[in-house]
Amino acid sequence: MRRRGMRMVPAVVVAVLALAAVASTASASPAEGIQPLSKIAIHKATVNLHGSAYVRATPALLGDQDEDTEWVTVKFGSDKPSTDDWIAVFSPADFVSGSCPNPQRYPDEPLLCTAPIKYQYANYSANYLDWGKGTIRFQLINQRADFSFALFTGGLENPTLVAVSKRAAFKNPKAPVFPRLAQGKTHDEMTVTWTSGYDIGEAYPFVEWGMVASGVGSGNPARSPAGTLTFNRGSMCGEPARTVGWRDPGFIHTAFMRELWPNKEYFYKIGHELLDGTVVWGKSYTFKAPPTPGQNSLQRIIVFGDMGKAERDGSNEFANYQPGSLNTTDRLVEDLDNYDMVFHIGDMPYANGYLSQWDQFTAQVAPISAKRPYMIASGNHERDWPDTGGFFDVKDSGGECGVPAETMYYYPAENRANFWYKVDYGLFRFCIADSEHDWREGTPQYRFIEECLSTVDRKHQPWLVFAAHRVLGYSSNTWYADQGSFEEPEGRESLQRLWQRYRVDLAYFGHVHNYERTCPLYQSQCVGGGGGGGERRSHSHYSGTVNGTIFVVAGGGGSHLSDYTTAIPKWSVFRDKDYGFSKLTAFNHSSLLFEYKKSSDGKVYDSFTIHRDYRDVLRCVHDSCFPTTLAT
Repeated sequence: MRRRGMRMVPAVVVAVLALAAVASTASASPAEGIQPLSKIAIHKATVNLHGSAYVRATPALLGDQDEDTEWVTVKFGSDKPSTDDWIAVFSPADFVSGSCPNPQRYPDEPLLCTAPIKYQYANYSANYLDWGKGTIRFQLINQRADFSFALFTGGLENPTLVAVSKRAAFKNPKAPVFPRLAQGKTHDEMTVTWTSGYDIGEAYPFVEWGMVASGVGSGNPARSPAGTLTFNRGSMCGEPARTVGWRDPGFIHTAFMRELWPNKEYFYKIGHELLDGTVVWGKSYTFKAPPTPGQNSLQRIIVFGDMGKAERDGSNEFANYQPGSLNTTDRLVEDLDNYDMVFHIGDMPYANGYLSQWDQFTAQVAPISAKRPYMIASGNHERDWPDTGGFFDVKDSGGECGVPAETMYYYPAENRANFWYKVDYGLFRFCIADSEHDWREGTPQYRFIEECLSTVDRKHQPWLVFAAHRVLGYSSNTWYADQGSFEEPEGRESLQRLWQRYRVDLAYFGHVHNYERTCPLYQSQCVGGGGGGGERRSHSHYSGTVNGTIFVVAGGGGSHLSDYTTAIPKWSVFRDKDYGFSKLTAFNHSSLLFEYKKSSDGKVYDSFTIHRDYRDVLRCVHDSCFPTTLAT
């Protein structure tokens, strides 16, 4: 999400750090909602290394037991400690040598031209200001390169490099890491995508997999080859992605596991066969194959948007950028046995052109994505950049223009540059739209949406769900209310007849960082279950004819929260300005449960049920049926 009128530009603010034994101010702490790395004026950095300052990091060898995540202890000191001092983590470790791309953008060629992957103020360590020395622990992930730690003075706006540590590195920086499952184009196909440092000329990527029986693989495991993709600085559309935010993404591999048996459990392990025949293995995982379309069984789906990423070591948190992200992740990890698939409907890491953050996001969600299909949608912070063919001419992606999202995650689109696709999962059909491309009548996306909604067999797949990132339906968020539309400009005007004609049960959106649910709606009118205005009693259960679509904003995945308008519209049934996610449970062809859970405790704070038969889907309501004839 991006607040209307907000300019994503550097600004110095003051923040008070309440830390254990320290109560001091940091004069360059970023403002709420700003990508923390964007606050660092790295192009203005000077270098003044001297013996009175030092940085030491241990251990130097990481991942000795093939771990992909490690904690590093950094000890540092200075004879002139200041509240403006900060510790940066750079990767690759050599961040000083070399020339900067496009130096003509700056009056003088910068000495440093790459942003760190994370940072922390030195006085995060208790007594640093008193003793002139401190200790901070950083959590690092295997990101295909070595690391160094640097002490800067002068704050984020006028940084001076005064000390650098020796390098630290993972035992195998190229190792395959952080698998991401996704359902393929058919129900009997599962894909796995992962990242490594191995180009196709160095090693052959593959996945080894098979059916689980009695806790072990049954028969001989199969091996499926993986395709390999990457992108370069020239693939980026603007800065900082092309400049200080650029970091080599490594190689992204995707393999397909096909002809799966419905609901069977499978094991898999990603690997790379080196040219000498030896294999570098990733970790082993299991997943459950999807049900066939129409299969009458228990099916549970998680939906949310705008989660972002956060750091468990406390770094990069001065912006209060995504304060709920880890809570949402942790609740989903804890509840892993109680759902089957995840839809993250846009605004994933909020990297905003700082490419290192994509690796960190894949690491954060790996405990989920390695075991459950993790389906994604495109948001403004993934795609939007001026003059790149998008619907919105804004700079919310930081110059990424969709490339990292479209490469690092698989989704079953016909054209990966067009982020719309369908998923058939048992009793559900999901139609995932791309709100960053034109959805209006006459466009390719509009034709896709109508085809997706119209081709589902509702007697076998009764639950029809639409999802997109921006609110193309209804939201009582403040800026939508100020415009008087309660939606994105031209959001629902072209789509509401499709939702009504094809009797869409639920339409999900993110972008607005809160939770809201409406009554069944058509043309801004509640058409089933009673009135709105916050009255909940008549909206906990729906049955019979599908009179309209229920609209849900589930954008409270983790990023800083959004406000509502004071007056509650008549169609708004429940609102919650907090972090959370939603869960759909299909018990059978006739019964569906919707739940909204808070990320803080995982408890249910809003819910409703739908109970109906096939004839209720067929029954005509306003604008839902084609013409009939009097002929017999």
